Amino acid sequence: MARLKFMEEPAMDASLITCPHCGEAERIGIHQATERRYQCHGCGKTFAETQGTVLAGLHYPSWVVVLVLTLLAHGCPVAAIVAGLMVDERTVLAWLGKAGRQGQHVQEMLVCTGQVALGQVQADEVRVKTQGGVVWMATAIDVFTRLWLWGAVSPRRDKQLVRRLLDQVAAAARWVTQPILMAVDGFAAYPKAIRAALHTQRYTGQRGRPKHIPWPHVQIVQAVKHVSARQFKAIERRLVQGTWQQVHTLIACSQTAAGQINTAYIERLNATFRARMPSLARRTRHLARTVCRLEAEMFWIGAVYNFCSVHSSIQATPAMAADLTDHVWSVRELLSLGGPLKALHGVL
Repeated sequence: MARLKFMEEPAMDASLITCPHCGEAERIGIHQATERRYQCHGCGKTFAETQGTVLAGLHYPSWVVVLVLTLLAHGCPVAAIVAGLMVDERTVLAWLGKAGRQGQHVQEMLVCTGQVALGQVQADEVRVKTQGGVVWMATAIDVFTRLWLWGAVSPRRDKQLVRRLLDQVAAAARWVTQPILMAVDGFAAYPKAIRAALHTQRYTGQRGRPKHIPWPHVQIVQAVKHVSARQFKAIERRLVQGTWQQVHTLIACSQTAAGQINTAYIERLNATFRARMPSLARRTRHLARTVCRLEAEMFWIGAVYNFCSVHSSIQATPAMAADLTDHVWSVRELLSLGGPLKALHGVL
């Protein structure tokens, strides 16, 4: 395939650059404009604009990579990008893999670090067809902020899958004494996995494992859908742990005063993933090839959803609603995490 000639982009304003070697931000000059390299007059070292980021060491202009990854984050099939931009499919998939690892890194560093005031959390699983068989993708969302908390992929729908998911949900919680409502479907593994994940370890200095102290005020509810002959019949709402009064109070704080026990918000999020991940669409020919690629797509789309997509119901991105940042990130800003670009000046 003939490679399309892309024009080069000019170097950025040096005032937006920080030296990755010494942290100098004031005395930065342009060393070579065509290759977008800068020089720090404090330590005397030179560095590339993309040093330490996903965009480093690529043979395409960075705006082309940003464009391709933006299209992938909004559901454009790889075949369409290959045909439209004349970029080799293996190159696009390599970029997607790097972006997926970047999205996972952003989630681990900014979301799952005990900074989110969890109120109502909803979790659900999606059945995904791959070329190697069926796998399951579990996701969780904070209802009030619409923040996607984490996702996990496993060949089996079992306790280990939901435990991996809920461990990261617990890592995101700011206060362990705050009342939390966990709303899930009828999968029997959820209650035990929630109790096992939402706990605090108490070290006594004695031999053996530390004592596990369950978080107080954790409410667990299940919305069980009864289906007969593939037709929806009714929803049974169960209280597994807690009190009905506390459950309705948390629902009123995170949804509306007239809200009921449901998993509607996580199902809407899963619908967003289905719209943006061709492999999740029903009756599709774009089956996921590997679990690694499925995870890369999930983390990249989830990170763009959290930091770059404005939600109409809250008039902000989920990360802004959760006080993780004070502005809407661009995709380039998301990819620049860890580099010399002052992309994260708005992180709180």
